[in-house]
Amino acid sequence: MREVAVHRREVILAGLSLPMLSLGGALEAFAATTAGTDAPFDADTVAGLARALAARPYRQPDDALPPALAKIGYDQYRDYRYRAARALWAGDGLPFQAQFFHRGFLFKDRVDVYTVRDGRATPFAFSTDLFDYTPQPVPKVGDVGFAGFRLHAPVNRADHFDELCSFLGASYFRAVARGLNYGLSARGLALGTGEPAAEEFPRFTTFWLERPAAGAQAVVVHALLDSPGVAGAFRFAIDPGDETVFDVDMRLYPRVELAQAGIAPLTSMFEFDPSDRVGVDDYRPAVHDSDGLAMFNGQGEQSWRQLQNPATLQHSGFQDAGPRGFGLMQRKRRYADFQDAEAHYELRPSAWVEPVGDWGEGEVHLVEIPTADEYHDNIVAFWRPKAALAAGTEHRWRYRLHWCREHAWDPQLATVAATRIGASHDGARLVVIDLAGGRLSTLPDDAKPQVDATASQGALRNPVAYRNADTGGWRMSLELHPGDARVSELRARLADGDGPLSETWLYRWLA
Repeated sequence: MREVAVHRREVILAGLSLPMLSLGGALEAFAATTAGTDAPFDADTVAGLARALAARPYRQPDDALPPALAKIGYDQYRDYRYRAARALWAGDGLPFQAQFFHRGFLFKDRVDVYTVRDGRATPFAFSTDLFDYTPQPVPKVGDVGFAGFRLHAPVNRADHFDELCSFLGASYFRAVARGLNYGLSARGLALGTGEPAAEEFPRFTTFWLERPAAGAQAVVVHALLDSPGVAGAFRFAIDPGDETVFDVDMRLYPRVELAQAGIAPLTSMFEFDPSDRVGVDDYRPAVHDSDGLAMFNGQGEQSWRQLQNPATLQHSGFQDAGPRGFGLMQRKRRYADFQDAEAHYELRPSAWVEPVGDWGEGEVHLVEIPTADEYHDNIVAFWRPKAALAAGTEHRWRYRLHWCREHAWDPQLATVAATRIGASHDGARLVVIDLAGGRLSTLPDDAKPQVDATASQGALRNPVAYRNADTGGWRMSLELHPGDARVSELRARLADGDGPLSETWLYRWLA
């Protein structure tokens, strides 16, 4: 499985491509814009293109690059810098600007870009004049299109345009909020994730960027998605701030039945922390973009699934109906938690998916893939509907994606601040869980909250809860005596006579 993890990002960046010409119907009507003219555009334009696209057999793209770009390496590619003065909307007094990524190196796939103003879409054409190639020579290429784009806005200061988000590689995108750096990613759709023989990487082939009004709080981006199994239309309304929020409206048109669709997928990296340091020889106490999967289910239970870097591929499904939210979160927020002056993992964002409307029955699905380093994403979480997505019909999903430091659910419940696991006596494992906030923080030091804990295999002994004098929060600990078990699902929380005091801590112990 390590080979899967190593090559994962290369697969992400390899992607697919789709020419817009000679596809018939709605696509032909819109393809006139590629000749340099504009075309009508409204809220249903991209959905109409996706529906027409799905009605035709998938066309394998030709991602060949011109000779001047085909063999460039990383060092040469990083010299291909977009000229900030040529940013879309630069100098127009608007609150957003866009810059574009060059094709080359790992970024071979072409995306076409259009700007939208007053109900008309106009192509934004590639030109080498848009880029500074110094000290490299200007490559001799034609209209090769772009690899993706990034948006800039005054996120941290009113007088400076910071990079806000980027769309680059397959259907991947990522964002920051005020005071945070890039970390985990989201993507438009996951198909067969964690199944190497079956995984498919849909990709965004075309983007439409709506010109924002002066003083607008949000900018709107539309995207057309395509893959062998599905075509889709996306609308993103992107609002930066202390939390950067993407309002997402997704319409999918499967060509075939999709039994393993992943809705609102998040992709992150977890190498190690105090809960999982087996075989680690590193001066840093932790290395990860996210340390847990948070969930708020349809029954109002709030839970925290501690992430790990397993020796073998792991799938976990958390069944639910009408989920209220889930996300991959980064809860460690001190430099001391990581001691990494370059990566600054404490400044990586969390991402929380808030469904809009009733998502019905399904499960929050977590995939944990072995990784030997911190450079390859090995964690994926998404919503998997219980019913397969039927071919030949529209499936629509709406949600809000919060890029944030933290996110509040039930303020009465303490949250898991840290998980520590190590050896105890007689072959047992000692589990120590730090909790902070909520009603628990108001209890007197001599209170005796109850530890509610279970294990699917093995035995739990010596559960105890006590005030953590160092943090001012509370700590619960327990011992797992696994016996002959090779795997055990652990659950624990604190409670008193008035109900739960903490969210539910979840962990999969593996021998």
